[in-house]
Amino acid sequence: MNKSQEMIGRISEVRKNSFIVTSENKDYYAKLKGKFYEEDAENFPLVGDYVSFIPNPDGESVIQSVCERKNILQRPDQAKTGVMQYMVANADYVFIVTSLNEDYSYNRIARYASVAIQGGAIPVAILTKSDLCNNVGRYIREVESISDKIRVHAISAIYGIGLEELREYFEPGTTICLMGSSGAGKSTLINAITGKEVMKTSEVRESDSTGKHTTTHRQLIDIGGGVSVIDTPGMREIGMANMQDGIDDTFSDILELESMCRFSNCRHDTEPGCAVKAAIESGELSEERYMLYKNLGAENTRNYAMKKEISKWSKERKKFNDKNNIY
Repeated sequence: MNKSQEMIGRISEVRKNSFIVTSENKDYYAKLKGKFYEEDAENFPLVGDYVSFIPNPDGESVIQSVCERKNILQRPDQAKTGVMQYMVANADYVFIVTSLNEDYSYNRIARYASVAIQGGAIPVAILTKSDLCNNVGRYIREVESISDKIRVHAISAIYGIGLEELREYFEPGTTICLMGSSGAGKSTLINAITGKEVMKTSEVRESDSTGKHTTTHRQLIDIGGGVSVIDTPGMREIGMANMQDGIDDTFSDILELESMCRFSNCRHDTEPGCAVKAAIESGELSEERYMLYKNLGAENTRNYAMKKEISKWSKERKKFNDKNNIY
């Protein structure tokens, strides 16, 4: 096959070293051109990527290159190592889906928001099962306080409450990435909006309000109307590494307060003229929010330093192996 036969498609599924590329409403099973294995992991095709590939209807197609990305979402593969996991590409919105029951976590929503903002996507918190909550307004205000960049909607997929508010996100050409715990209602939400079962759902255990992992890998689903949804496996925890810009943007109000301190190296402890301490004392800034900002920043610094050490060691090992012909 020659270059003139190349097509443009979109990665809809990745499983280890096999890929599914969707082009013109047809799925192609594909493998990577050899050059990809000589590059960094960030350059590997991700779910949501547009790629150039040579189609082979009778066997494996070959992915030639990755088209320029709009953005990329990433997280530490394991918080203890700081190794980065590149999750999805070209997402316009990240729907942070959280049930208004035991699944709700202010801390986790802030983490997801930082990941979305760092990756150049707009975070949208979807608070599901609002029909089971007696104080929805309190939760909306609390999540809105996370960042001026996060949008918040409380919905009930069963009773159709709040679904109309979400229509603005389902414009042709839009890609929405779903993130949240298992059983939070990601699949139920999309099925309710589309009016058909485009995503599988699973029951939630009454004992702890959690569900099974309906989604076991990332996949892109065309839900019609030119809208794509990227579903991701449920994550109850998400670590921070290489996320400083996302954290800073999420907590931009605290950065502004820090710039108003009397001393540029203020530790916000016992120093006079500290704008952060004054804001906490006046109630303008909650101590919980400030501690979350500090903790996420410390975790990010720790894990990113570890990531750089691992990356340095990996490059040195590759250089040694190449020099000694070790494969």
